[in-house]
Parts: sequence; C-alpha cells; structure tokens
Amino acid sequence: MGNDQLHIFQVGDVLVSPDIFTEYFCCDLSQCKGQCCIEGDAGAPVTLDEIAEMEEALDVVWPDLSASAQSVIDKQGVVYTDRDGELVTSIVGSRDCVFTCYRDINLDNGEAPVSHCCLCAFDCAYREAKTHWRKPISCELYPIREKAFGHGLYGINYHRWNICKAAVKKGKKKGIRVYQFLKEPLIRRFGKAWYDELCEVAKELKLT
Repeated sequence: MGNDQLHIFQVGDVLVSPDIFTEYFCCDLSQCKGQCCIEGDAGAPVTLDEIAEMEEALDVVWPDLSASAQSVIDKQGVVYTDRDGELVTSIVGSRDCVFTCYRDINLDNGEAPVSHCCLCAFDCAYREAKTHWRKPISCELYPIREKAFGHGLYGINYHRWNICKAAVKKGKKKGIRVYQFLKEPLIRRFGKAWYDELCEVAKELKLT
C-alpha cells in the first residue's frame, strides 16, 4: 500500500502519521556515531517533571560532561526556552546538547567497536544502574516527534534527517519499521495497551 493511500490514524488520544507505519528505521551507531546529540540548532524538548529528574541526576553525570557544558549549565541551568517558547535542554556552541558524553562502545552484532561515539550521559548512567531515570522521552522517541494539540489530544510523526540515512538503510535491510524500532519508548510514553492497538492498525494495513 502506497503512502498516498494512507491517512492520519487515531489510536486512543494520539493522531498517528502513516509514516510511522510505512517507513523503515533502525539506528546504526557504527555509521552516525550519535550525531543527533550534537547536530541541530536547539536542545531536546523536556517537560517540567523531566527537568526535576535531570537536576536530581546532575551530580551523577557531571564528571562525564565537557568543561564547556558544565560552564553553560552553571550559567543558565539544565534547560532554556527556545525560539518557539519550548523548554529544551541547554546546548553548547548553539548545537551540542550539554549532556553529551563521548565513549567507545561495543555493538551487539559483533562488529568492530565504535570509537568516540556521542551518547547521552543520562542514558549511560541509567545503563550502569547509577540513576533510575533514563533520558528525556523526546530523545528516546526520535525519529518520532510529538506535538500536543490540547484537550488531551496528541500527534506523532516521523522526522526525516539526512544524518539518519544509515538508520533508514539498516531498517530496510532488517525489515524494521519506525513503530517497531521504537516499541519500548512508545510503550513508555503511551502504555502497553496503546501500543498493542497501534500494532493492530499496522496489521490491518497488511504491513506486518
């Protein structure tokens, strides 16, 4: 079924772009090295609850942050208000998220280690059981972007970015769609019952 035959779907209180079902995606850190943490002109959108979580975990990740990032946080805090009036994570040099850390990582597929990869300091601390909080949901959901319409209604769509070309290629090779790749963060954000309903829509579209 082509995209021109599809339309916006409503799953619970969420309007879902058809691209969530039809497009392929699977992050390929061996190729991109986490550029989404250091590219762009604004930080990651965050909620007030997430700001509290970041401030609580700040001491844990502080040693992993660059001196420049620490200086920015000292001056303006963990977040700022962007041009659209949204609260977003603070950035360094008008692009790098202050919570970026650089590490060599071993991939699960047996490929050679990836050196100097850009990672989220909060996510690294979470994986090492140093904090109970992982990272902003807007980061975990990428390449899905969420928009609040008010009155409890939300929308999610697929954001295309040229630095993710390798992820699209890998997704096609493995046959993984956007909604499948982001199963865990989608469940974290909207719940298991909602995700099950999303998968039922995908089955109706004969995509799985």
